Amino acid sequence: MELAAKLKSGDAVLSIIGLGYVGLPLAVEFARAGFQTIGIDISPEKVEKINAGESYVRDVRSAELGRIIENGNLKATTDFDVLHEVDTINICVPTPLRKTKDPDISYILAAVREIQKTIRTGQLIILESTTYPGTTEEVILPLLRENGLEAGRDFFLAFSPERVDPGNRDYTTKNIPKVVGGITPRCTEIAAKLYEAAKIKTVPVSSARVAETVKLLENTFRSVNIGLVNEIALMCHKMGIDVWEVIDAAATKPFGFMPFYPGPGLGGHCIPVDPFYLSWKAKMSGFEARFIELSGMINGEMPVHVVHRVSEALNDHRKCINGSKVLIMGVSYKEGIEDTRESPAFDIIRLLQQRGGEILYYDPLVDTLEEVEGATPFTYVAENVKRVDCAIIVTGHKNVDYELLVQHCPLIFDSRNVLKGKRGNNIIRL
Repeated sequence: MELAAKLKSGDAVLSIIGLGYVGLPLAVEFARAGFQTIGIDISPEKVEKINAGESYVRDVRSAELGRIIENGNLKATTDFDVLHEVDTINICVPTPLRKTKDPDISYILAAVREIQKTIRTGQLIILESTTYPGTTEEVILPLLRENGLEAGRDFFLAFSPERVDPGNRDYTTKNIPKVVGGITPRCTEIAAKLYEAAKIKTVPVSSARVAETVKLLENTFRSVNIGLVNEIALMCHKMGIDVWEVIDAAATKPFGFMPFYPGPGLGGHCIPVDPFYLSWKAKMSGFEARFIELSGMINGEMPVHVVHRVSEALNDHRKCINGSKVLIMGVSYKEGIEDTRESPAFDIIRLLQQRGGEILYYDPLVDTLEEVEGATPFTYVAENVKRVDCAIIVTGHKNVDYELLVQHCPLIFDSRNVLKGKRGNNIIRL
């Protein structure tokens, strides 16, 4: 039976390589649509948890995962040999930056080499990992052709960028449209049928390169605008203007303005990383992406600005960072999630430690920090808050009793405007 017919009838066997924040929700959607789905990950711990119905991703509830595992539609494994059994393969692996800000696609290459071992006629391979334009066509396609198979005829190859927003209950894998671009028109058509079979809306584009660039544009748009508003915040501080009041007033304009908000730096896998994938590729093509580079520089300097402001504030209280107890409020990269990837809290902690600060941290969603050494978990009660010299609100989680902080902490630096409307000599805002 042809793949298109298998997808329509629900007889196709689907697979996902990489069961993280992107791969696991996608696997659940495919399984929920009735497809036999196999998740593959190199982590035995993740595989064991999934097969036990235990979710480690906030966007997937354990109860729901347990039901899907129980009905047999989803199973997880570390064995890549199962790829010869499947009809479709979605690659959802990490794509970090090297220290030199160059793309690291080693996880993609490792996944493709595993696919290469078992690829057969009629299979569909879709890359979802964020990458630079040309990766699918210039890197993956030649590897898969080495077995003598031709894309669009013997197998199908496409790119469909992940657009997951961890912790967002309104927009999920189910209702975020999937941009799809194939190596050939037939590849695009078959890839779109996969998502449509799972009741996910698709947006076909003319090529994999276009689809790859779509993802980078989306996150570069955010990075550049955040860089702009961060620069406005720095400017307003110099001029003694409340940047938060400025943004709130500007946001009342019903057209031509979209509010972005300053902060202590960028976090997560996408926004701090994706623009550099685009600027790197631009450089390879002889083009200098100045807006992207500048916004990246401004955003990257925000932790330094936060520490400088804290140093000034402590100095006004006749103290210095050296020897002060500094409480970091929130270490995940954004509110409402436990994900700490690229969190600006880590840069702030390291900078404070370099100046001799004693670092404590409290995050209701994060128990331990493996990314930095020397930071001590903090029990958030009044008696302990009274003993710190300064608190920095880095991540504005909801359901935190910030009034306790206002009432008992001698100095608070609020980088997220969490204490909006509150007044006090102990409150300083970004």
